[in-house]
Amino acid sequence: MQSILIANRGEIAVRVIRTCKEMGIKTVAIYSEADVNSMHVKLADKSICIGPPETSRSYLDIPKVMSALEVSNAEGVHPGYGFLSENPKFAEIVRASGKVFIGPAPETLELIGDKVKAKEVARKIGLPLVPGSDGPVDFQKALEVASRVGYPVVIKAAAGGGGRGIRVVNNDRELREKFPLAVQEAEVAFGDGRLYVEKYLINPKHIEFQVLADRYGNVLTLGERECSIQRRHQKLIEESPSSILGEEKRMEIEGLVADFCREIGYEGAGTVEFLMDQEGNFYFMEMNGRIQVEHPVTEMVYHIDLVEWQIRIAKGERLELKKPQRRGYAIECRINAEDPNTFLPSPGKVEELYLPGGYGVRVDTHLYCGYTVPPFYDSLIAKLVCWGLTREEAIARALRALEEFRVSGKGLKTNIDFHKRVLSSREFRQGKHHIRFVEELML
Repeated sequence: MQSILIANRGEIAVRVIRTCKEMGIKTVAIYSEADVNSMHVKLADKSICIGPPETSRSYLDIPKVMSALEVSNAEGVHPGYGFLSENPKFAEIVRASGKVFIGPAPETLELIGDKVKAKEVARKIGLPLVPGSDGPVDFQKALEVASRVGYPVVIKAAAGGGGRGIRVVNNDRELREKFPLAVQEAEVAFGDGRLYVEKYLINPKHIEFQVLADRYGNVLTLGERECSIQRRHQKLIEESPSSILGEEKRMEIEGLVADFCREIGYEGAGTVEFLMDQEGNFYFMEMNGRIQVEHPVTEMVYHIDLVEWQIRIAKGERLELKKPQRRGYAIECRINAEDPNTFLPSPGKVEELYLPGGYGVRVDTHLYCGYTVPPFYDSLIAKLVCWGLTREEAIARALRALEEFRVSGKGLKTNIDFHKRVLSSREFRQGKHHIRFVEELML
């Protein structure tokens, strides 16, 4: 591929452009009217406006993205994360047009996008599952499952993802009330009202495993990331490796993850996600068929460019590199434009910006002085990633970098102070945090 269209915006678009430039590949940026002054537009070799600010009329509008692809004569599409990155229809249309979709095959995206089907495959190859229904259920069946596994249970949309379509239920009365609401919510969010039911684990950790896989059946596992610092199922801090996972267990799960990828014929970069209970038992959740927001922490400890390998695999190259040796620890803090007290989005013009630096510090961002953070999109404005030879060193470096990080402007607030509080907490330093840590202990 000599040219790639990046079907995304913000920091991930900038991230992809930088790797493409290093590989000698020309880049095409698409942008909405709200993003005309975004950094990815300035850095790309060519840029095309695809519509108004609303995502449904720009970044999620497949005909407009495809029109930009045809006009640009780009040979491939990198979808980034979010938007159309896991849309099987989009992947199919791109490939049918004779272009390269930098990601899994459409049928693979369809399979892993259906949580019920993905769990059927996981069960087949021996991945442990959270006790619950074997597939979609109606209300009566949901009652039977809840009675069998015991409350609390969680209702999930079969086509869900990104933390959406999830409701916790504590008794029969709540199940009766929440089940029809969950059906409606799933139909609106995903166009699919099917639900399944699982046992609700008490204060588990969220741990995910990074993979690269080529079309020849080669799978490279690159350890785990712990993503337990979350709010409303949205990740805020990620680290690699997990401070509580032993090497024997790591190798066991990596083997199962590789088997899962081979079973579904996976191709590209992907992440297999798990919950780990307080006894150290792992339970398969889902697979994400894209690059993750938190991929830099894996890059920092394994010294590998995951975006480069996404592109090389999509070009048909064989994954011949040996597993690199993991070295040290890395922590990522998602810097969001939001009120630190309410977590509500807080867009505005960037009037002051000082990015931290120094040994072991990386900042992925699309910010610059004078840029206006628009109100139409996700509030993520930067990712601060800090490496250390030990976890304690990585935390200390992250705290120092957070002190240096300055971004302010009219109406613009960030969650930098929130990250300082978490990293300074005893629970985080001791590795005792879990997915409900923020709700229970930090607010």
